[in-house]
Amino acid sequence: MYELERKYDELTELLSDPEVIANQLVWQKYAKAQAGMTEIVGVFREFQKVARQLEDTEILLNEPLEAELKEMAELERQELLECREDLEGRMKILLLPKDPNDEKNVIMEIRAGAGGEEAALFAGDLYRMYGRYAEKQGWRLELLSASYTDIGGFKEIIFLIEGKGVYSKLKFESGVHRVQRVPATESSGRIHTSTATVAVLPEAEEVEIEINQNDLRIDIFCSSGPGGQSVNTTQSAVRITHLPTGMVVSCQDEKSQLKNKDKALRVLRARLLEKVQEEKNGEMASERRSQVGTGDRSERIRTYNFPQGRVTDHRIGLTLHRLETILMGEIDELIEALIHSDQAERLKSEAG
Repeated sequence: MYELERKYDELTELLSDPEVIANQLVWQKYAKAQAGMTEIVGVFREFQKVARQLEDTEILLNEPLEAELKEMAELERQELLECREDLEGRMKILLLPKDPNDEKNVIMEIRAGAGGEEAALFAGDLYRMYGRYAEKQGWRLELLSASYTDIGGFKEIIFLIEGKGVYSKLKFESGVHRVQRVPATESSGRIHTSTATVAVLPEAEEVEIEINQNDLRIDIFCSSGPGGQSVNTTQSAVRITHLPTGMVVSCQDEKSQLKNKDKALRVLRARLLEKVQEEKNGEMASERRSQVGTGDRSERIRTYNFPQGRVTDHRIGLTLHRLETILMGEIDELIEALIHSDQAERLKSEAG
């Protein structure tokens, strides 16, 4: 920790060096490195401060004191011990290896699963839930591609979310989401179970995934909306097939063919990055899997039960009885619980 603190101070000095300031690329590199250390160095310095106060208090307790002063000093000692333990725990978490994707934007893909039209409506509910959450976080959402149904749902919807630390908060949302409710189209009032799958892909930079244009087959066609009707008469929709992997990405929401192609390439790049990372993780068979799941979209992770007004995350056994507010984007409690569970599992793994 002392070496990390020394490096932080060194970077602070460099950032005020006129030669470094004159070279903005170098300055930005140092600023980013320093920013990544700020929290852990701040916690470490607070830990040192508390340790010194605790040492002073224990010296005081060894002195002959009046009963009232001794009681006050003992209470202060207990408070400082608790504070030191809390700071030590925070340092351990901050020193855990960081996921290199945590600061990336994400491309989210939501697809209707079992349940027909009801599954498509649920896919729309999930899209709106993540959209509202993104808005509350101050993030930007951009629709990339959508396949609509006649009654307002989505067979598939793909969108980009841009902002600070997006992947770090949304990465545990990948998997099968299940809904239990009486569909609007159901006259007998029976509860149906439907599903939708969510995939959260870190957005790949061009330098991470280089796509050879010779590996692509690009087809152009007319856009279509709900029921298959033509959205516009120009051939602006784009379908890209990545020949080596067989991956197919379509985009038709923009009127510009060029914009649709750019969006489709962003989705393709993210999927290719995911494939590379899955292969890499598969090779690391000895690595312990987190209890919050592998991120596999075939894994059932959460149930939204309308009759009981509850949401249950099956990976950590958390049930919240406020389904309505969760679907309005109030998912912070779920996300924080998943992050803490992952941190606890990784701390256990490090200790073991």
